[in-house]
Amino acid sequence: MKVRVCVLVGYGINCDYETKYAFELVGAEAKRVHINELIERKDNLENYHIFVIPGGFSYGDDIAAGKVLANKMKTYIHEQIEQFIKDKKLIMGICNGFQAMVKYPLLPKFDGQLTSLTFNDSARLEDRWVYLKVNKVSSCVFLKDIETIYLPIRHAEGKFVVRDKAVLDELVATDQIAVQYAKPNGDLAQGKFPYNPNGSIMDIAGICDSSGRIFGMMPHPEAFLHFTNHPRWTRIKEELRRKGKPIPEEGEGLKIFRNAVEYVSNNL
Repeated sequence: MKVRVCVLVGYGINCDYETKYAFELVGAEAKRVHINELIERKDNLENYHIFVIPGGFSYGDDIAAGKVLANKMKTYIHEQIEQFIKDKKLIMGICNGFQAMVKYPLLPKFDGQLTSLTFNDSARLEDRWVYLKVNKVSSCVFLKDIETIYLPIRHAEGKFVVRDKAVLDELVATDQIAVQYAKPNGDLAQGKFPYNPNGSIMDIAGICDSSGRIFGMMPHPEAFLHFTNHPRWTRIKEELRRKGKPIPEEGEGLKIFRNAVEYVSNNL
């Protein structure tokens, strides 16, 4: 079975081509679908197995990052999304897509906004690479067999916040904290800049729903698909060559997309 992926497009979303390419690299059939095509029923989410909301600056980040896109999806394609979830299919949001998901809300659950992503503590856009640690007890489908990963971030509103302590306690208790900012040695960043680039509570970089099938993260896995995307790839290449070790072709971000496609192939 060919896994079909809907990559949302429209009005400021600008990482759609890279996201589509990522899924194609791991064998899926990906299509860029404008949100108006879904609204006007020229296409429908029922035709796909995976729905992805890519990064960018949808609607110019007016009001708040991802807010207008979230409202538009909830107003016009809520029934499609609800059925998609009932059918136990996969949803992923990256950066601006994650911002839209928590404001819809699709995360941490489909019932009232409990979390948000707001302005970085640095009060500026942060564009850097970060170390990430995957929560071992998380059931997140996208992060299967991944312990640590190195990915770029580029956002001004990436600070993960919660409505109150009870929400945070529930996220911890239900293992919905999927991935956290870390130091190079794998220890959690503990809020320290630049390892935690935005001041997120508990170093949270991404969360999933309790099923593990709905996932959002601020870092960009679609920006690290090839080894040469790594900011220090030439130096690492020489180190590996001196040690007689093979030089990888793939970037670490590709693992996330492969996990999603393999899950669909094995379960749907």
